[in-house]
Amino acid sequence: MPRTSERFRALPRYPLAGMNEIRRRVEASGVDVIDLGTGDAAIPPPPAAVEALERAAGDPAHSRYAFQSGLEAFRGAIATWMGRRFGVSVDPGTEVLPLIGSKEGIAHLPFAYLGPGDAAIIPDPGYRAYLGGVTLAGGDPYLGRLGPEDDFLIPLDRVPEDVASRTRILYLNYPNNPTTAVAPDAYLEEAIRFCAARGAVLAHDHAYSEIAFDGYRPRSILEFDGAKDVAIEFHSMSKTYNMTGWRVGWAVGAKELIGPLTTVKTFVDTGQYLGIQAAGVAALESWEAWVPGNVETFRRRRDACVAALRDAGFEVFVPKATIYLWVPVPNGEASEGFARRALEEQGVIVLPGAALGAGGEGFFRVALTVDEERLGEAARRLGGLI
Repeated sequence: MPRTSERFRALPRYPLAGMNEIRRRVEASGVDVIDLGTGDAAIPPPPAAVEALERAAGDPAHSRYAFQSGLEAFRGAIATWMGRRFGVSVDPGTEVLPLIGSKEGIAHLPFAYLGPGDAAIIPDPGYRAYLGGVTLAGGDPYLGRLGPEDDFLIPLDRVPEDVASRTRILYLNYPNNPTTAVAPDAYLEEAIRFCAARGAVLAHDHAYSEIAFDGYRPRSILEFDGAKDVAIEFHSMSKTYNMTGWRVGWAVGAKELIGPLTTVKTFVDTGQYLGIQAAGVAALESWEAWVPGNVETFRRRRDACVAALRDAGFEVFVPKATIYLWVPVPNGEASEGFARRALEEQGVIVLPGAALGAGGEGFFRVALTVDEERLGEAARRLGGLI
């Protein structure tokens, strides 16, 4: 058989081998499995987006190649929204790039900016697209641990100089998946200076910019002085608008930084379906009226699940943002073992922290993807494991 490449073999192995088989066996025994593992809420997207897609699907012009320029109206809606939401001015023609979900842009970015010997700093634990993109592009990943002792921020002042001097990409994600941490302004300013001093790109994954609670309003990295010289920000419609399967997002930043990513994409795709981009316009135009209700749904779920887990004996931090809870595994148990027991013994699926990197060991992630009643039932079952 043909041999796979060295870069492919360097990809981390999925640590939850056999979980699908365990789930099938548990469900076959009659157990009602509650899945809190994947951040994919079963909540409808905005009606305006659905209606726009229905209309667009009947227009033959939308079935043509989108290429990277995409739908002019979508780029314009993104630029308008960035201005309304963050006070950031961007040129829709040169500083906005539609993506087939933010994940593909995040993963393709290293192909534009990394060469042999170049390093990328990646949060650990973190979204697997960061590590996958860097590894497949042949870069040198440096895993910056997100620990409670550092408020789940990568300690940039402790990055070894032999790594820092070779860094060409710094991935940040605040509000953070999986830890739910938020970054203070001073930290984001430090990250901008770090990248500017080294000629590195600051890739800010802002997928959870709108899922925030209790008056907290996440800022765009592009709001900060000097950011436009170094930063690309990635946005997604997956969580804010419950459009995970639609695969639509965008990158925004200076044309000098967006341009290389655009070029990479011309070699690997021909753009997102124009009908979905038209639906994206409708979703963005519904932001002010529709999004607050969706955020309130997640706030109620957060509060209910935190209370239920605490009643069940878990130590739980109340997050300011995201659709997750990041919970310490009790009694020093390994996170993967705890997750397997949760499914086998209690019929609850949670994500072990180690599934998102060694830095996540000691925690498990709960996704607030079911209603309050189901979250309460899941918490009660998980309490049986303590």
